[in-house]
Amino acid sequence: MDAFYASIEEHKDPALKSQPLIVAKDPRKTGGRGVVATANYKARQFGVHSAMSAMKALELCPQAVFRFSGFDLYRSVSNQIHEIFHEYTEVIEYVALDEAYLDVTHNKKHLTDPIQVARMIQNEIWDATHLTCSVGVSYNKFLAKEASDYTKPVGITVIEQRHALEFLSRLPIEKFRGVGKKTVPKMHELNINNGQDLIQWSKMDLIKHFGKFGYVLYQRARGIDDRPVEYQRVRKSIGKERTFGPAIDTQTEVDDELQRIAAMVVKAMDDKKKHGNTLVLKIRYADFSTFTKRVTMDNYLKNSPEEYFTLANDLLVDMPDISKGVRLLGITITNLDDLTYENIVLHLFD
Repeated sequence: MDAFYASIEEHKDPALKSQPLIVAKDPRKTGGRGVVATANYKARQFGVHSAMSAMKALELCPQAVFRFSGFDLYRSVSNQIHEIFHEYTEVIEYVALDEAYLDVTHNKKHLTDPIQVARMIQNEIWDATHLTCSVGVSYNKFLAKEASDYTKPVGITVIEQRHALEFLSRLPIEKFRGVGKKTVPKMHELNINNGQDLIQWSKMDLIKHFGKFGYVLYQRARGIDDRPVEYQRVRKSIGKERTFGPAIDTQTEVDDELQRIAAMVVKAMDDKKKHGNTLVLKIRYADFSTFTKRVTMDNYLKNSPEEYFTLANDLLVDMPDISKGVRLLGITITNLDDLTYENIVLHLFD
């Protein structure tokens, strides 16, 4: 994702788009404590970056606006994006809330052009969240990551195997994944400034200077990365969400949307041949406050829009008044199991 947390804050308050924005608690209010989660591109022009102390960021960009709405909001948006990923493949390795590897070699859409897949995912994420993402496409994880960082924002960069060495030869050594701030000065001392310099070194010499990481560097300089996409084979939950603009604020509208979402979740559950015994209702209001409530049954829920809707509506009673405006509704089923397992009720004493 492109400046993920900052983009969420800008979507929440569009006035921030024209200002340097730092996602962190304002150090002037915390006694100088705090770390930057990210910054928008305007703030980055002043040298602000993630993992920097908030106080240092303030020194670099005193005119910046500090905002931090909390990880509950960021995580809920991330979950929306993850659901889109699952429409294309189950082979997904999540690296962070805003980053993932997807193996789309054999995808659910039966598409053979990875660039088409990338564009479709970008479009779906924009439609669902009004956030942008950049995509790197290549034949291994290392190069896909390098490609994703190459053109931002809203970029798609493809590195084919026949062009990998040419791409890496021009890549500054600071851009190689895993080469951190402490390693860069040593690289420069050894006159290793880019991939072209790195590939001249033998395996043993790199190991001598950098230990086990030297072997990784030797491989990466040649575009080699045998790590598979490590994905969770068993999904823990299945859910669907809908975002509304403008917000809805009547019971009829909420009921209609909950029925629609319930039907979507049932279809997803049936497609996966799953059922579960816990239903989670999520609601986000016009002020971006977000609430979740859940109900767990003794037996598996019937995959029925009517049952999901009824349970969700019961949970809604304990939520704040919808008249304040609802921006998002979601229903998720957890504690999943295969549909081959059925509820069996024995009437022993009839």
